[in-house]
Amino acid sequence: MSGADWLLLAGILVLFLASIWLAMAETAFVRMNRIRALAMADEGSRRAERLAAMLEHPERTLNVVLLLVMVTQLTSASLLGVLLEGTAGTLGVIIGIVLQIIVFFTVGEVVPKTYAVQNTERAALRVTPVLWFFTNLGPLRVLARALIGFANAVLPGKGLEQGPFVTEDEIRAMADVAAEEEVIEVEERRLIHSIFEFGDTVVREVMVPRPDMTCAEVDLTIEAALAMAIASGFSRFPACEGGTDNVVGLVYLKDLVGRARNGEGGRLVRDAVRPAVFVPEQKRVAELLREMQREKFHMAVVIDEHGATAGLVTLEDLLEEIVGEIVDEYDREAPAVEHLADGSLRVPGRTPIDEVSDELGMDLPDTEWDTVSGLVFNLLGHVPAEGEAVRFQDLELRTERVQGRRIESVIISRLPVASAGNGTADVEAGEHPVTAPPPSS
Repeated sequence: MSGADWLLLAGILVLFLASIWLAMAETAFVRMNRIRALAMADEGSRRAERLAAMLEHPERTLNVVLLLVMVTQLTSASLLGVLLEGTAGTLGVIIGIVLQIIVFFTVGEVVPKTYAVQNTERAALRVTPVLWFFTNLGPLRVLARALIGFANAVLPGKGLEQGPFVTEDEIRAMADVAAEEEVIEVEERRLIHSIFEFGDTVVREVMVPRPDMTCAEVDLTIEAALAMAIASGFSRFPACEGGTDNVVGLVYLKDLVGRARNGEGGRLVRDAVRPAVFVPEQKRVAELLREMQREKFHMAVVIDEHGATAGLVTLEDLLEEIVGEIVDEYDREAPAVEHLADGSLRVPGRTPIDEVSDELGMDLPDTEWDTVSGLVFNLLGHVPAEGEAVRFQDLELRTERVQGRRIESVIISRLPVASAGNGTADVEAGEHPVTAPPPSS
């Protein structure tokens, strides 16, 4: 080999080592979490601060890295082909190609990328100074941007842009895996899922419906309202005039007690009413929670699209969507979903559809109705009698207890395969086969 050949070989080795380093840098940068980089930057790491800055717009760094990877690998491969062809002819080129495939795959790809996967933070911090230099090197950035623009002209697209590199589904999956591997507690996993669901929940799904509201008429005396408050265990409740459709404000227990102690127990509730906040039933609970924090109120009256009272929502109702039920000594707990001996479920009529879906392991429609009783009402098209049943998909929903026009509890059973496959399972709502209630004794 001549001196020029040795120089060529030295250049090939330098480019090969550079490609190894770039392979490690690419993997470490892609796998690095910006939140973790920010945390390390808060601890005083200068490199972590620069790494977090690059991860804010990762496409800028990745475009440059990918360009350098391509240049180093193609150039080293081309130079090696020239060197081997000049010394060993065509056979040398063939041998060189085989060796390049083996060496590039094992030493140039697998080894550095495996190290980056196993030591992501350490590798990312090590490569940060050089990545920072290349990312902010003007000519290289211009060249990468020009090539991306050319690619977009040939194949229209937007290239690699900032986007949801970690999606909601991925975070949920990571929480599930972490709980299974006992990295986090099961309760912490449930909390993570609840936070995501919280953002999609509307007030209608969490409110106390109007029939369950405790409301004081404004013409009641303060003594009578105080007795009602003590009996119900509520510290605040709406004040109504002529029925729950006309909520005029809120009454606070502390105001009633204060006035009673001052000898004003014979006065009317009207004199103790405070202004109420009214919100539409389709308002997002996350937005309402922020308003409650900002404007310092704990209760809001929910109204429907016609302006009528739909229900009542409290700060506790919103927090329960994240942390679960908060029960105090005055709460009357409704019976939960009950598994019966025959495999069916007994559920209160107010049970949310999504809870029943989780219990059954299937998706029940919840766009037009929120509760089991709403589903039964819409399927039947009328107020059911006790014992009346309706089939839906491969389920039978039978009303167990009905009080007035209200469904208190429902028995949900899976139909036998023969019954479920008789051609009636997928009929639209309002056309489902209805079973008459059993004759009274």
